[in-house]
Amino acid sequence: MSPASPDATPPAPAFGWSDMFVHPDEDPRSDGRFRGERDNLVGYLADQRLTLAMKCEGLDAEALARRSVPPSPMSLLGLVRHMADVELGWFRQVLAGQDVPRPFRTAEDPDADFNGAVADPRAVEEAFAAWRTEIAFAERFVAEAPDLGVTGRRARDGEPVELREVMVHMIEEYARHNGHADLLRERIDGRVGQ
Repeated sequence: MSPASPDATPPAPAFGWSDMFVHPDEDPRSDGRFRGERDNLVGYLADQRLTLAMKCEGLDAEALARRSVPPSPMSLLGLVRHMADVELGWFRQVLAGQDVPRPFRTAEDPDADFNGAVADPRAVEEAFAAWRTEIAFAERFVAEAPDLGVTGRRARDGEPVELREVMVHMIEEYARHNGHADLLRERIDGRVGQ
């Protein structure tokens, strides 16, 4: 074997469980073995919500509010605030027909969910409380729905939308943003996806 060139790129460090959030045997998420349409949608959505919570665990306000890369205002705290607004928008406003304002987004600043994510423990507490409140509402709404054909009206165009479509959309929304959360968390402390 010839010696490595001094200009050679060093090998990437070996990937290991120590870089991940939890060992696979201790992962609180399901194994995905759901039965039936409702259980699949409820189960996968619950796992996506739990994934976002895991990405935020153990971080202080400064780390949670740390922006990704300019010019993006995205942060883990911004994602939590955004998902509180999204949960409220689909489940309270669209499906339940409630006329309630979103907790973070405003007409004057439609990106306030991200722009207002500041390194303040009170802002963190407020964001997580709002997110948990909206998840609890959504879970009750789904549990009490007689079937997945329950229909609401889309805010933007008044067109009908079924609960099943909203749930698929929510899984997609969380999955997309959990990819962002993976990169944000890795940039903060090196912990990687799962």
